[in-house]
Amino acid sequence: MVVAHHRTDSLTAHTARRAAARLEAAGYRIDLLDLHAEGFDPRMNTSDQPDWGNREKAYSDEVHAHMRRVLAADVVVAVFPVYWQSVPAILKGWIDRVWNYGFAYGRSKPRLAGKRMLWLGLAGATADDPVVEGMRAVLETNLSEGIAYYCGFSHSTVGLLTGAEERPQRVDAEGNLLVGEAVTGAEREAQYADLDRRAGEFVERFAAEEPVPA
Repeated sequence: MVVAHHRTDSLTAHTARRAAARLEAAGYRIDLLDLHAEGFDPRMNTSDQPDWGNREKAYSDEVHAHMRRVLAADVVVAVFPVYWQSVPAILKGWIDRVWNYGFAYGRSKPRLAGKRMLWLGLAGATADDPVVEGMRAVLETNLSEGIAYYCGFSHSTVGLLTGAEERPQRVDAEGNLLVGEAVTGAEREAQYADLDRRAGEFVERFAAEEPVPA
């Protein structure tokens, strides 16, 4: 379970905790990787720069420790806020440095083959915002096709959770950002209960797709 948010009291962190609890109830053991809390540096460096002529390159100790955690997992779940129709820099940097040449790709038999991936992205846009359809398509293409399947994962699902902001926001036909009044009281509780429900449905469908490996 990879969490990419700088605040432990964020809706992203809450969603990750709830997802972990649901997966534990389904029989999974959870290795929680909070990228900010663990101080992961997303910046590429010389030690972890891919060497296209040497797929056996020994990367940094930090990266090798993360590689072992990925190898030990049957399922990888990433929970993150959607920034610019993509993942936050810290999650992208984790993939850049850890899902590296010779480890996650670059071999005839991928080391990550057969693993499954769930991406849970929280977006401020409301469900009826016209941008959501394109956002979902971009995330599916970049995350499932461009990363997970490229690295040999057998299955990848993107769960886009809209309506994550307390102030409803959408873009109108002229491209103007419309921000509504803050949702409060019972309406706010209902909004986040609905987001919890939708997140739970993504997790439970994902967990039910195949038995927990022995």
